[in-house]
Amino acid sequence: MEHTTQNPQYRSGFAAIVGRPNVGKSTLMNRLIGQKIAITSAKPQTTRNRIQTVYTSEEGQIVFLDTPGIHEARNKLGDYMVNVAMGTLSDVDVVLWLVEASTYVGKTDKKIAAKLKNCKTPIILVINKSDTVKREEMFGIIDAYKDLCDFAEVIPLSALKGENTDALIPLILKYLPYGEAFYDEDTITDQPQRQIVAEMIREKALKCLDDEIPHGIAVTIERMQFTDKIVNIDAVIICEKDSHKGIIIGKGGAMLKKIGSAARYEIERMLEEQVNLKLWVKVKKDWRDSDFLLKNFGYDPKN
Repeated sequence: MEHTTQNPQYRSGFAAIVGRPNVGKSTLMNRLIGQKIAITSAKPQTTRNRIQTVYTSEEGQIVFLDTPGIHEARNKLGDYMVNVAMGTLSDVDVVLWLVEASTYVGKTDKKIAAKLKNCKTPIILVINKSDTVKREEMFGIIDAYKDLCDFAEVIPLSALKGENTDALIPLILKYLPYGEAFYDEDTITDQPQRQIVAEMIREKALKCLDDEIPHGIAVTIERMQFTDKIVNIDAVIICEKDSHKGIIIGKGGAMLKKIGSAARYEIERMLEEQVNLKLWVKVKKDWRDSDFLLKNFGYDPKN
């Protein structure tokens, strides 16, 4: 990667995206790197692990860390997600605090502000969904947040529509140290392929299923075999109740087929290969409160 060694002005570092659930953190990260890595959903608490992606340009390299939404935890999985999000703050060079374009500052945002207040890392307040308010209303929204933290920068944008997202990159680079890139310029994510595939299946399940089920599902990849003509993938959707299993499978297997075909389409686009996807459904009662099962499904509470 030639320009990293020859350009003394090259910057590289880590930027964490934090915020409460459903404010558009994954949508923003996908937009900034120009590729879908983190799954998105209208349902809160979609991201469960810290997802790392890489943006590289001639000016520098930003390693983005998309974190789970900070919320009131109701089980061990919830505790794990909040700990992952908060534990990221001390590991990065800049924090992007993502909030919605509203003058109402809720309880969770006040809690996040209290945590960020003690953070020595520069904080950029990112006001998302700016397309949903009039331009003159933005002054009131900035006013509602300005005294909560000592912000290095404040920027309104729309992650979904891509409005003003380009202006965020130079703002982040400004706060990164000078130095060579951490990853080569072709790297987009450090996520293992199997993990991305599992998350893509979970995203389709989130979109197809009723509200009460998605928080209680996990996806594991049992087999991922590449051949000359096709990629064979065997995956298991884990749920917490027998009644949920019936809903996920659907009448005559219709729901499972719907989830599978939607997921296969996304996976084929990512792998640029034909995919043979087989899905099963298993019940693991109260897995979100089991240290053993959480670790098994990739959410290690000890980390």
